[in-house]
Amino acid sequence: MRRSIGRLVAAGVAIVIGTAFVTATLIAGDVMTRTTNDSIAAQFASADLVVSAPADLTADDVDALRSVPGVDAVDAVQFTYLDLSHGSKRVFQLGVPAPSDPRFQALEVVEGSMPTATGQVALPEAVAERLGVGIGDAVTSSRNVWDGSAPDGGAYEEVRDELSVVGTTADPYGAYAQMGGAVVVTAEDVAAWEAAQSMPDEPARTYSAAMVGLAPGTDLETVRAALVAASPDEAKAVTPDEHAQEQARKMTGDQDVFTYVILGFAAVALLVAALVITNTFQVLVAQRTRTLALLRAVGANRSQLARSVLTEATILGVVSSVGGILLGALLTQVALLVARGADLGVPIPATIAVTPVVVLVPLLVGTVVTVVASFAPARAATRVAPLEALRPADAPSLARGGGRARLVVASLLTVAGLAVLGGGIWLGTTGNPEIGLLAGVAGGALSFVGVLVGAVFWLPGVVSLVGRLLAGTGSTARLATANTLRNPRRTTATSTALLIGVTLVAMMSTGAASARTSLDTALDEQYPVDVLVATDLYGSSGEAVPGEAVRAVSGSEGVARVVELVAAEATLPDGTQLTVHGVDPEQAREVVRTPESLAPLAEGTLMLSEQEAESWGIADGERLELTGPDGATLDVVARTGAVGWSWLLATDDARALDPGAVTSRLWVGLDESADPTQAVPAIQDAIVDVDVPVEVAGAAVERALMESVIDTILGVIVGLLAVAVVIALIGVANTLSLSVIERRRESATLRAIGLSRAQLRWMLAIEGMLIAGVGAVLGIALGVLYGWAGAATALSIMGDVSLAVPWRDVALVLVVALVAGLVASVVPGRTAARTSPVAALAVD
Repeated sequence: MRRSIGRLVAAGVAIVIGTAFVTATLIAGDVMTRTTNDSIAAQFASADLVVSAPADLTADDVDALRSVPGVDAVDAVQFTYLDLSHGSKRVFQLGVPAPSDPRFQALEVVEGSMPTATGQVALPEAVAERLGVGIGDAVTSSRNVWDGSAPDGGAYEEVRDELSVVGTTADPYGAYAQMGGAVVVTAEDVAAWEAAQSMPDEPARTYSAAMVGLAPGTDLETVRAALVAASPDEAKAVTPDEHAQEQARKMTGDQDVFTYVILGFAAVALLVAALVITNTFQVLVAQRTRTLALLRAVGANRSQLARSVLTEATILGVVSSVGGILLGALLTQVALLVARGADLGVPIPATIAVTPVVVLVPLLVGTVVTVVASFAPARAATRVAPLEALRPADAPSLARGGGRARLVVASLLTVAGLAVLGGGIWLGTTGNPEIGLLAGVAGGALSFVGVLVGAVFWLPGVVSLVGRLLAGTGSTARLATANTLRNPRRTTATSTALLIGVTLVAMMSTGAASARTSLDTALDEQYPVDVLVATDLYGSSGEAVPGEAVRAVSGSEGVARVVELVAAEATLPDGTQLTVHGVDPEQAREVVRTPESLAPLAEGTLMLSEQEAESWGIADGERLELTGPDGATLDVVARTGAVGWSWLLATDDARALDPGAVTSRLWVGLDESADPTQAVPAIQDAIVDVDVPVEVAGAAVERALMESVIDTILGVIVGLLAVAVVIALIGVANTLSLSVIERRRESATLRAIGLSRAQLRWMLAIEGMLIAGVGAVLGIALGVLYGWAGAATALSIMGDVSLAVPWRDVALVLVVALVAGLVASVVPGRTAARTSPVAALAVD
């Protein structure tokens, strides 16, 4: 090992990266578990116990807890939701009642105080800033209240209350971080609202848990038993930490999904590392043929030689795994410090927790992978005959490819996998997305394994074909091509390692690009315009959008186009009354994202969505007579199409039907370069002082947020899979380095007959780029195919799937692979060029 330390570096680096990946995953899983548990427990602040029951607790159950000896305070855990607005700004926020005891207060008061009287509210700092309010300002709370006196047995009507802001709060322990913070109101207001919103005969309110505070000096276990006895059957009385752990297990189904997913990526990295390690040991054994033969000649038996190779692999695995554990722990600690400095809104531990599992699992995995990867080279070492020591050190001969059994297995796996994959796509598009997804994953995995198993049969042929295309550039290219084919197994192993990483990266990129395109299509159909400004968004207000609001919106930053819609009252032939909106067809097509969907809209046409047409029983092309509020009639032809807002007429038709029609909505199109998260608030700010209540619905923000989520997830996944690509590129460098040593005499002969140093270096550069380029191109092709198949299967539940190719991403992967192949040849090329022909040809 001391003599071969340079040759083992690449294999050691590969296993260091793989085990660091596993270590970081285990530590990150522990951090996420601790963070989640702490966040759940934070909701109970300093409560001593939490009481819960499978069937929840009633108000009587909570009262019974208060009568237990030793209990000082009890609060039921309850939530409500508030629709708060101030001017044109609106938020939908989680609400909690103010605690009856300071021990139950999970939030900290930043300014002002907690609510103490009805009609008061304390807002999270971010919510107060979003609404633009401070202490003493008023916000409007909107809710639907059941009116039993309404016709037809009762109905809900909207009620608005004014709440006075008395304080702002912070959530230092992340108790409500997952819900975006919590508004605090009095328990009396919560009870009154719930009573008003309840329908007749609706079951009484129940609570998921109750917080209990004990009197000073009370024995916790004694009170715990008494609380269980006073509670419903199967009730539990546990500490906040115990309750948090139980709730976290329920949230994940007793499975740490995050850790399992990331460990899947780590497994890919370790698989690629195993290929690199196997390749390294195979060449090392080949280089030591004469040494091994001499050992056999002086009495070493086969098992001793095998043990020597396995011992070498074990030492390499242990040392590299320890390095990987240290690297993974260090990187995770740095990530924690960065996350704490970024203030993500949740409490993050300051230090990592190094448990026995974090140390032993990566150490065991890294060592086992290394030892298993050395089995085949160890077996090859036992087949070296003593006479090999007496033979001249000829250049290595061409290694054979695979056997017939391997070919049959590879063919069966590939064909069967593709068949199952095709079946999964068919099932996904015919209404069985869950079964189709399972079949698609299984088929993709089987076919990919088949491709990898059979790579030794076809991959050298592809390399040869590409090499022949380059052969016309000169003898150097021909020599490089021949070198890649001298040992097809080694070339295949190296290129396959890169093939795996690139395939996965291309697959995820293609799947994400297809998902983004399909999502855009679905959002375009649901939200035809970027922003909707309306006075009748949540019902018919009968008020017009003021002209000053139209001008303010038009002048807002990021707004490219504003189209006005008028609201007309109409009656269908069956007597149903509804509101239709009139819009200028030409202007509408300039602002909607799918102008082709409004192609049928013209005078004499009523356009409605396919869903609305189906629910109302209106057929496409059906003629209808609409009646206006003054008795005017209008004959129209119904046309269906993918528009988000139903019942559209041309503006002139709407005004002819209802002369009193007013502008009730604005369709707003944003500049393509505009940031929706800034443009929509700018529109809200522009109309904040308008007297008429005007609502702003920013579909563009939802689109941007969804795209951001996809891009973030894609970035994380591609980043994880890129580890496998990096390891594979290390394998390319390793192969070239060992190949230079293996062909030392051959290179010297080439130098002796006239090959220059530059030509020798260029030959190795072409060889490296050929191996890396072929692996990358084939990986991209397979990745795009699997990405399309996965998108067609997984996204079929959304409807039609738009397949896309992320050309920028795949081009970047190809360029990186080629550059890495070129860079990998630099050191081996310099080593080969520095050796003089005389020294290389000298007899050992």
